[in-house]
Amino acid sequence: MPDRHAQVWDMMARWRTERRRFVLATVIEARGFTPRKGGTHMLIADQETHGTIGGGAIEQVVIDEARALLARGGTTTVRRHLTQELGMCCGGEMAVFLEVIETGAKLVVFGAGYIAKPLAAIAAGCGFEVTVVDEREEWAIVERFPTATLHVGSTESFARDWQTDGSEFAVVVTHDHALDQKLVQHLLGRPLRFLGMIGSLPKQRKFALRLRARGFSEADIARLHTPLGVDIGAATPEEIAVSVVAQLVAVRRECEVDTGWDRRHAARATKAPRAPHVPAGEVEGES
Repeated sequence: MPDRHAQVWDMMARWRTERRRFVLATVIEARGFTPRKGGTHMLIADQETHGTIGGGAIEQVVIDEARALLARGGTTTVRRHLTQELGMCCGGEMAVFLEVIETGAKLVVFGAGYIAKPLAAIAAGCGFEVTVVDEREEWAIVERFPTATLHVGSTESFARDWQTDGSEFAVVVTHDHALDQKLVQHLLGRPLRFLGMIGSLPKQRKFALRLRARGFSEADIARLHTPLGVDIGAATPEEIAVSVVAQLVAVRRECEVDTGWDRRHAARATKAPRAPHVPAGEVEGES
């Protein structure tokens, strides 16, 4: 007899590879006579299902609830007495937990330096689909980025040609301020959910002035998150990576966080919280 759990997990992996959005339904309680017991799983997409929690009226209720949940996201629990509420013959009660499985958010990290390495690893662990772009072959290697897709080639060409739909995240952490400037100018012309650049407040001021001189509006400039990350007093590359990924997760979860400064007035700011410090020579292009 085929392993139904294995079939569900195989299909889940396939749907995730296809970047499909779907609901995972799991029987979490089964009392009395029920068609399926606890731990049974089913997958529900807009036009397709895989697996079963037993069929009949309870399954149709779960499918209807799952497709409504797809429209709003999140989780919910469906609890029904099979005879009293649904007219089924079983006579038991089932509770089914529904969870929307979102597609992994795409994150492109421009630069493969000291911050990029822990940033890519932590972001991947938090569910981001990470691509690291750098033309330096000795830096952009699988041994340093085992959880990321690597693009070894011109970062500027990648930024210029990148086709986005507005759901992507991008962070600029390269070794060269002039390259950072070119990348930001290309990326501000793309629909992105998040665009950030590592650096200090003085660097932000210089970039804001240059962007204005090149015709970018205040609204354009306000899209650039820099200094990057949540202000946690980070000092090491690993700590800075934690602060950056925390900000990315907050944006993905639509959660307001205090990054320690107001981007709308940063160019005119005279006093701001300390920017993350990295020992000189350890992280390229950090200030």
